Amino acid sequence: MDINATKKLNNGVEIPYLGLGTLHSKDNEETVNAVRWAIEAGYRHIDTAGAYGNEKSVGQGIHQNGIDRKKIFLTTKLRTEDMLPGPANKGVRE
Repeated sequence: MDINATKKLNNGVEIPYLGLGTLHSKDNEETVNAVRWAIEAGYRHIDTAGAYGNEKSVGQGIHQNGIDRKKIFLTTKLRTEDMLPGPANKGVRE
């Protein structure tokens, strides 16, 4: 599969099929580098979650790369306790 291949979602947005998962990545320089290097290699989809505890490092890796943030498809997940309307809105905005 081509690293740039995408899938069109129902809302018309295109999401890259391939992405860097960060489930077992810690909030440290190693994760910053992994994200930065993945973007340098052509990845445009990064997957994280608040529960992983590494969002700061993921953000740093994206920022340090210098690629326009609008060109990165970032996915995350809500924690179970955040799935009610009030907490979900807060979680998405943070």
